[in-house]
Amino acid sequence: MSTPRFLTLPPGVRRTEIDTSRGTFAVLEALPGSGVCERAPALLVPGFTGSKEDFIAVLQTLAGAGRRVVALDMRGQHETSGPDDPAAYTCAALGADIVAVLEYFNDHVHLVGHSFGGLVTREAVIADPTMLASYTLMSSGPAAIGGSREVEGRVLLAALPKVGLEHLWSTRMEPNVIAKGVAPEIVAFLRRRMFMNSPAGLMTMAREVLSCPDRVDDLAKVADDADLPVLVLYGEDDDGWDPREQAAMAERLGARKVVIPGAAHSPAVEAPETAASALTAFWNEAERA
Repeated sequence: MSTPRFLTLPPGVRRTEIDTSRGTFAVLEALPGSGVCERAPALLVPGFTGSKEDFIAVLQTLAGAGRRVVALDMRGQHETSGPDDPAAYTCAALGADIVAVLEYFNDHVHLVGHSFGGLVTREAVIADPTMLASYTLMSSGPAAIGGSREVEGRVLLAALPKVGLEHLWSTRMEPNVIAKGVAPEIVAFLRRRMFMNSPAGLMTMAREVLSCPDRVDDLAKVADDADLPVLVLYGEDDDGWDPREQAAMAERLGARKVVIPGAAHSPAVEAPETAASALTAFWNEAERA
């Protein structure tokens, strides 16, 4: 679970909604200080149990380079509502949502998928890469997640139907967050966010992130055919997908690779300036090309 660096929105960032052919999505939108967008927009997609707030620390910096930047809650996450139907939360279904959001922009978009959001956005890219200016996999991997985060996912999947979310939060999730020294107001936000998630969404997304097949070859073919620039970006201490696994994925994709020093699974939270600088450099180069 990632922890936003702060929850107060910086200047130029606002909460709003995007209406698409597949429903309405809650977003954070950042614009350049001048209000003039000279570069292609960007869409940031969070991971499992995450939300748009995971990108708060990078939004202003990214927008300052002259582009509109949007971070969203996926269907069933935080402030985006979702149905009780588990079929709405598979990677394929959520990927179709991302395609609809990309269509909303009516422009070529720099797409970023963090963690489980990488598995979801990968589906969108494979389905239709023509709307993209570039694609970034941030702290995501070729298939199912591993390490300590796999253990957390399996605990949630096994325990949630038996003991309920309130018990899981109070006995496992909250103590883990507090032990990391997280400020009380952030803990309160994390609790609110967790309980706003769709229960069906939590269960299905957990199953998906624990069982996702390897589709790197499919992505590589589509990206090559569309001449789509791809970046694999991750923290040097990632505890979701092993950094060596992500490096091998970058090689399979023929993608650029950036390793963020001092970061683990959430570079946008743990090293926001470095992550934002790497993204901006990659996006600007993609546009020049």
